[in-house]
Amino acid sequence: MAERPLSPFWVYRWAYTNTLSILHRVAGIVLVVALLGLVVWLIGASFGRDSYAAFQPVFTSIPARVVMSAAVIALIYHWCNGIRHLAWDIGWGFEKASARRSASLVIAGTVIGAAVCIYFIFCRGTGAP
Repeated sequence: MAERPLSPFWVYRWAYTNTLSILHRVAGIVLVVALLGLVVWLIGASFGRDSYAAFQPVFTSIPARVVMSAAVIALIYHWCNGIRHLAWDIGWGFEKASARRSASLVIAGTVIGAAVCIYFIFCRGTGAP
């Protein structure tokens, strides 16, 4: 039996598809963690006006807005890249040029969508500095 490498790192070189795939998984993890924050906020709101008022300063603070911005970036990226994966599932976009173009569209969509959302999180939200 021929000796084969145990890991593909000896065979494959790094490519943009690796990076986008890893970022897709990281974005999914960030979204799960952000969901916990959303649950805390909803639980706080469900206990009534006083409880919600106690949570409000925490969720309108700058650190909370940074965390929300990270969650929004993860959500937009995960959504854009998920659409790309759905296209691959039906057999579209496997050619090298199409894969590069769709990767560029995912990054551009993420940057534009995140910029708009972050503007509203920091500049147009309630209690903006």
